[in-house]
Amino acid sequence: MNDWNPQQYAKFMKERTLPAIDLVSRLTVKNPKKILDLGCGPGNSTQVLKDKYPFAHIIGADKSPSMIEQARTEHPDLEFVLFDAAGDFSSIGSDYSIVFSNACIQWIPDHKSLIPKLMGLLEKGGMLAAQAPMQSEHPVQQLIQKLAFSDKWARKIKHPRTLNTLTQGRYFDILAECTSDFSIWKTVYGHRMPSHQSIVEWYKGTGLRPYLAQLDDEDGIKFETELLEMIKNTYPVHPNGEILFKFPRIFFTAVKE
Repeated sequence: MNDWNPQQYAKFMKERTLPAIDLVSRLTVKNPKKILDLGCGPGNSTQVLKDKYPFAHIIGADKSPSMIEQARTEHPDLEFVLFDAAGDFSSIGSDYSIVFSNACIQWIPDHKSLIPKLMGLLEKGGMLAAQAPMQSEHPVQQLIQKLAFSDKWARKIKHPRTLNTLTQGRYFDILAECTSDFSIWKTVYGHRMPSHQSIVEWYKGTGLRPYLAQLDDEDGIKFETELLEMIKNTYPVHPNGEILFKFPRIFFTAVKE
């Protein structure tokens, strides 16, 4: 897959950062010494953590070189490292007071194994805090999948994206096997979008990437155009000219006992 585009991602930075702010507000660790921001992107969530815990040693980690470069440029006073959370965890250290992840784990398979590994990075009493889009409940994600699996595009898109986010019930069971001290909740954000095209632009920064990476420029434009028409038929325009873009996300926190 091609590398992430920080500029495309940043088009909706305020909306993408809001879940990080909400998740940070649920952190209860006092005076954490070391924090890991897993999937830090361009450093927006890392800065939110630093604002709450100015004296903690915070490490932002991401697998995208372009995102890490942007994070170091935007936040030169913070520490950022390249790290692939789908790989070996030995290089990232351990004994963290907090392991934080905003909109990252949906890109990583096998959450039944991933969550215990993340808990293993914590010191006793440390807290895991994560948020991910509820992919199966996103109308746009469903439209993308439907289009990608159509006869026209299935011949060119050989590797449709795997949706890794689980149900609330599955996360409940996984967390319950790790600790007795955990919380899980869902929030549906109602983003105000100026146009149907803006929804396409949102997904070009994230969920459309695996599909467009398999197409040449001409086919990529055709795929986006067809998706746009499907979005227009799904999302009504409100009287003020805006579109209500509902975005469900799942959150959980867990304390290592």
